[in-house]
Amino acid sequence: MTALGTDAPNVVGLVYIAAFGLDEGESIGALLAQGDPTPALAHLDIDAQGFAWLPEDDFVQYFAADVAPAQARVMFAVQQALSASTLGDVMGVPAWKALPSWYMVAANDQAIPPEAERHFAQRMGATTVEVSSSHVAMVSHPNEVIELTEKAADAWVASGKLDQD
Repeated sequence: MTALGTDAPNVVGLVYIAAFGLDEGESIGALLAQGDPTPALAHLDIDAQGFAWLPEDDFVQYFAADVAPAQARVMFAVQQALSASTLGDVMGVPAWKALPSWYMVAANDQAIPPEAERHFAQRMGATTVEVSSSHVAMVSHPNEVIELTEKAADAWVASGKLDQD
């Protein structure tokens, strides 16, 4: 959603949940290369077709660490591969420069370092909340995700733009 740019007429705000909040000229791969691999991504497997997969043990132990192991294994089984080329994609002008943003930091994230998430949120001027969660806060903390999303929607309604659009 960051790549929507600044002219997305049907988008009124952005809600990030333990996500990369890239700025112009940045790429996920370059950011990840700035430090040691995180536990969740340390053994990322790129297959012959160029898709990146997390191994099951890393997915369960690190990526979805606060999800019941049986549920985390199901999530692993249905994970959608990421095209490895995505890691090198360079961000254009990010949508958060033109739209209000909200950000949920996952304080126990072992995929994206929590300090990086805090940095993303701070530089985008996002309304920020923090939860004690792994990378999949939307699964392990759904009520908090709903609350943040509702706050974003309420702020948009309170802005008066609802009547204008």
